[in-house]
Amino acid sequence: MSEVTTQPRYRRFSVSDRVEHWAQALAFTGLAFTGLVQMWAEGWFSKAIIGALGGINTTRLIHHSFAVIVLVATVYHIGTAGYRFFVLRIGQEMLPGLDDARAAVQQVAYRLGLRSDPPIQGKFTFDEKMEYWSIIWGTIVMVATGLMMWNPISTTALLPGEFIPAAKAVHGGEAILAVLAILVWHTYHVHLRHLNRSMFDGYLTEEEMLEEHPAELAKIKAGAPPVPPVPPEVLRKRRRVFFAVYSVIAIAFAAVVVVFLTYKQVAIETIPPPATPVEIYVPYNPSALPELPTSDSTAP
Repeated sequence: MSEVTTQPRYRRFSVSDRVEHWAQALAFTGLAFTGLVQMWAEGWFSKAIIGALGGINTTRLIHHSFAVIVLVATVYHIGTAGYRFFVLRIGQEMLPGLDDARAAVQQVAYRLGLRSDPPIQGKFTFDEKMEYWSIIWGTIVMVATGLMMWNPISTTALLPGEFIPAAKAVHGGEAILAVLAILVWHTYHVHLRHLNRSMFDGYLTEEEMLEEHPAELAKIKAGAPPVPPVPPEVLRKRRRVFFAVYSVIAIAFAAVVVVFLTYKQVAIETIPPPATPVEIYVPYNPSALPELPTSDSTAP
């Protein structure tokens, strides 16, 4: 019998990375589901979904709850990314550069048959960086416009009223763009073209690394440490400074959001229409008409 050989596996994502990813995925799905039905609230499908969720106010409450998850996950991501960048001095691979532009051109040439080999890329490919920074930009836009619509009274206390319909248009357009990007771009690259399981178990096989990240695989096989060695006293100093700064930023951000959402109370709640028509009786008591002057009383 031939021996069964297993490929070496290389760690791609930590448990923290995967938990954050799935929290964002859950929140994104919930926001898309409860947000799009509000955009087309007059459609029969939207009315059915909103009714099943308990009405428009409940739908908005669910939407806002998923938005809070996004806010928490965003603050957490800033902390983990900042820790890697400023404390461990890693993570620069996610920054775009000229090599990514070159890899994009080479990839197009390869797909068109003008190049025999695909581009050699490192830990993160150019398309992964494009998707990552698109998510960063989209999150900033969606959070800003979402908060403006969450409490329009607070918004108009700081900005002209024209910002509310503008925020609604931008929020809806960016939402459609994000949903299409996930359904088309992300689904194809991660699930259809090749099923990438690294967000499930955290690892890639050697074959997958050789195909997608050959430069990173070469560094690993050359013995390059995943984290550059840092003297313990230097690491402790970096941690103290980073956690102090990050704590202030996180607390300040949370305080600003809470104050903004509670500073001015929203004027009214949306009242759902009654299930059955209601007859309204208003007595009609016409006022007496003034008497017109007669011809006898007209002056000669």
